[in-house]
Amino acid sequence: MKGGEPINLTQPNFRGHVDWVGWKDNTTLFYHSKEGVETTLSTVRLTGNGVNRKVILDSKKTGVVFGPPSTTMDFKHTALVGQSPKFPGNVFYFNGKKMTKLTNVNPWLADRKLGKQEPIQYKARDGREVEGLLIYPVDYQAGTKYPMVVIVHGGPESNYSNGWLSRYSAPGQNLSGKGYAAFYPNYRASTGYGVAYAGYGYNNPAGVEFDDIADGIDYLIDQGIADRDRVGLGGGSYGGYASGWFATYYTKYVKAVCMFVGISDLISKRGTSDIPYEMQYVHLGQKLEDMWDLSLKRSPIYYAHQSKTATLIYGGLADTRVDPGQSRELHRRMKMNGHPAVRLVQYPGEGHGNRKQPGRIDVLYRILDWYDWYVKDAKPLEGPMPPLDISDKYGLELTE
Repeated sequence: MKGGEPINLTQPNFRGHVDWVGWKDNTTLFYHSKEGVETTLSTVRLTGNGVNRKVILDSKKTGVVFGPPSTTMDFKHTALVGQSPKFPGNVFYFNGKKMTKLTNVNPWLADRKLGKQEPIQYKARDGREVEGLLIYPVDYQAGTKYPMVVIVHGGPESNYSNGWLSRYSAPGQNLSGKGYAAFYPNYRASTGYGVAYAGYGYNNPAGVEFDDIADGIDYLIDQGIADRDRVGLGGGSYGGYASGWFATYYTKYVKAVCMFVGISDLISKRGTSDIPYEMQYVHLGQKLEDMWDLSLKRSPIYYAHQSKTATLIYGGLADTRVDPGQSRELHRRMKMNGHPAVRLVQYPGEGHGNRKQPGRIDVLYRILDWYDWYVKDAKPLEGPMPPLDISDKYGLELTE
């Protein structure tokens, strides 16, 4: 099939990220995009270089963050999966004017008290505006400082939308119910803010991207929301890389870290990951041979000796994306430097994120225990650690 010259139908300097596109008719496309912490569904004609875009659905107006649509051939009926800060995914019907909720998958949530969730914006140290989402503690009272946990997304080409944020490894509402604030930053290198914003992490790992997270912590402390002496941080994959960075390089910011399938050594990561070419061409921009020094000095193991942060390191033993050796390396360096509060937990049969129910239950309760012990209760590093065996919390009865 012979085609013509490609035409970019995205608006110039589009402050968002298009993640799905389809045909409305022979002259019009419609597409789904993430824009900041919101989502939109838009149409655009094949002529006009994107300037005739028409937004037909906007989560900022509906209060429901939605995924890519499924439509009838005549474009009159659309089904979507939508979520909000008050409920996870449900099926919605859109007739071109109004969204109607068709399911109520978790009706019991109506009987639970949830923490208020809202977008926040703050200035990074170089003046750039950064956005994130904050879940306040249940029964939040202004003027009271609370323990806070920062939950860092992976990717880093990903972002947080203003929907349901809680899951087994990122339990924002669980933390809220226990009296914490939970902060989800869309640091530079995140999607949803334009190509230039997403490119800040290219050839600059652990640079401005993680500085933005530190600046967000300072902002929430200055706002009187977070208690400077009771801050924790966690995340998985690239968020696990951030966790390792804050456990070591930025140790002064956090009392406890939960590092899930995280990167600790950019040099050995190159030789053990199943995405070596993605790392070279999408993330780092150079061969390892051309960036030995930078790779070493942007690795958490390089700063492990200075850690003053209680560090829980955990992940699957069958992970091909971030080899389990990344967890063992950081654990070893900390132990060899006499760190009194570092623990390694690895899950047989689990890959890049836990899929099995016992593994997910273990992660949820283990990280909540870790934050309660070292952040909320502010127990000393030199004392005993939380219990290692938490199988009594699984809710499972095993026959002998």
